[in-house]
Amino acid sequence: MRARGLAIALFLLLGSPGWAAPTADDVQKAEKAVAEKLKELKGDGLLPTQRLTHEGLEKAFPQTLFFAAHIRQYPVARVLPEGSKLKNQNLFVVGKDGKVEHLTEAKELEKYFRANLPAAKDDGSIKNAVHAWLALSPESIQDGFFKFKIVEDASKVAAEGKGKKATGQVVVMAGGNGEITATLTFDEAGKLTAADNTTKIRAGPRPICQATKLLDADPIVRKMAEQDLLYMGQAAHGYLMEQRAKAAPELQQAIDRLWQRIVEVDR
Repeated sequence: MRARGLAIALFLLLGSPGWAAPTADDVQKAEKAVAEKLKELKGDGLLPTQRLTHEGLEKAFPQTLFFAAHIRQYPVARVLPEGSKLKNQNLFVVGKDGKVEHLTEAKELEKYFRANLPAAKDDGSIKNAVHAWLALSPESIQDGFFKFKIVEDASKVAAEGKGKKATGQVVVMAGGNGEITATLTFDEAGKLTAADNTTKIRAGPRPICQATKLLDADPIVRKMAEQDLLYMGQAAHGYLMEQRAKAAPELQQAIDRLWQRIVEVDR
């Protein structure tokens, strides 16, 4: 009896096997599956992928992995091959069965949530759902320069008829300014019935030709170029290194000096 009681206690403490966190091997397999999906969609080598993580996301969708893949838009937008089904912003969802689902629009993400989000039985589960939505939905406007942060304390749950309505907020920490406010509605059984965003965001400077202006004869032009690149911060690294690779030695040195300033500021 003592052994049985201990086993039950461990089960309650650790959770059932179906709720275990993904292992490093799970993540590696999911990354491989996404890479294969990108080949299928004619985007192989064009879109770097990034796994999206957040505590609320992992609690709302245990053993499901999410990846974002964005096509570079600055300083010159990459053109996808003819017939590609990819968009500028892409989400890939990998279930525990290894199957990959490709989402490209906010409505598709809402459809996924309505079909796959478990019923929320309490306010804590509802807040996890809100945070999961906020961890994913901003990717529909991500261009590689925004940094978003979920405002944990801003999440609220209130009665709405026989169900509940929840709100949450994510703010722009870099790459611009503003916020996204999410509203999720649940019926009396805890099932999600609607999810929507109110977006109030203004993008900051993006790479155009600033690196080539670091040695401009006009000091005002030089200053403006420096300010833009400093504002972009480490997100401008790829652009700066591309420009450095084809620059003359003097401009290479100017880019190196500016990059060092960016590193020091962002440290």
